[in-house]
Amino acid sequence: MADYDAQPGRAPQADLSAAQREADEVDLNAGVRAVAGLVADAGGVDDLLRDVAQFAAHAIPGVEGASVALLQPQHVTPRIQTCAATAEFVSEIDKVQYEELHEGPCITSMQTGRVAVSGSLGSDMRWPHFGGRVARMAVHSALSLPLIVRDEVIGSINAYARTRDAFGEHAVVLGSEFAQSAAVSLHNASLLASARERTENLQRALASRAVIDQAIGIVRSRTGATAEEAVERLKRMSQTENVKLVVVAERLVDEAVRRARARQAP
Repeated sequence: MADYDAQPGRAPQADLSAAQREADEVDLNAGVRAVAGLVADAGGVDDLLRDVAQFAAHAIPGVEGASVALLQPQHVTPRIQTCAATAEFVSEIDKVQYEELHEGPCITSMQTGRVAVSGSLGSDMRWPHFGGRVARMAVHSALSLPLIVRDEVIGSINAYARTRDAFGEHAVVLGSEFAQSAAVSLHNASLLASARERTENLQRALASRAVIDQAIGIVRSRTGATAEEAVERLKRMSQTENVKLVVVAERLVDEAVRRARARQAP
């Protein structure tokens, strides 16, 4: 029997036929293969989140809408970094959970690292404010699956259905298997995105340094100043004009290039 945080007092879901279980396994395997093949392309992590949410909606039985949320790293209290949903009603539910009430199955799942299931949100006393609010939206079942990499929760997959008791143990088992694959893909995508950002920042810093060095050389050639004096002159111009030092340097270099071309013109 799967270990998960179930709603107290709810009856287990009726047993499924062998044909239904086989069909669900086919959907799961297709979803797992798709997630495993995802690569963080030029669109980045946000595009990957949307893809994973779509795959989850098809791979987990009973889902009418799904979302994927990633946590900001190095925060003691779970704080959402980014989120993607397959349907507008799911986005509304996530907004209520993350931004307004700060309670719900996803938050509980990320805090405990365990799957959280509810079959009647309106009567679920674990989240009295959230459950009643979502039940009034005619959504009664929720399944939240933590995304875990090396014992660290990095986010969650959240599934919702309008019917009651939509997610039994069968959905928990299949959903947990899907979440394991999704967690690895999302973690790797986040690492790749961070590496790309650091590389881009370094490239910008190197480009800025080169322009500033060129501007220093121009000031020295025009005034006979030392390198230190040229730097101080550029800094004063930056402060006086209230613009970044690199902007002052770029303007100075552009001006020098225009003058050189003008002198070379016939």
